[in-house]
Amino acid sequence: MIWQLDILLLIFIVVCAIAAINIKDLMGAVIILGAYSFFMCLLWTEMGAVDVAFTEASVGAGISTVLFIAAVNRTARRSKD
Repeated sequence: MIWQLDILLLIFIVVCAIAAINIKDLMGAVIILGAYSFFMCLLWTEMGAVDVAFTEASVGAGISTVLFIAAVNRTARRSKD
């Protein structure tokens, strides 16, 4: 394992997690959570857990992000905060 790459991926993961919590726009939070799942996929691959990385990529970054986007598009926004 390349420890510099691990540290960089962990920094991206923490930044995505904090940004997803603090952002006001739901669509932006969904996109950031998709990026979080993608970085987790890269981290699992770097650690040698390819089967877990494949599952994270297909479910976490793929299907969940699409379902969250569909759910956010179907909601009605009441205010412009």
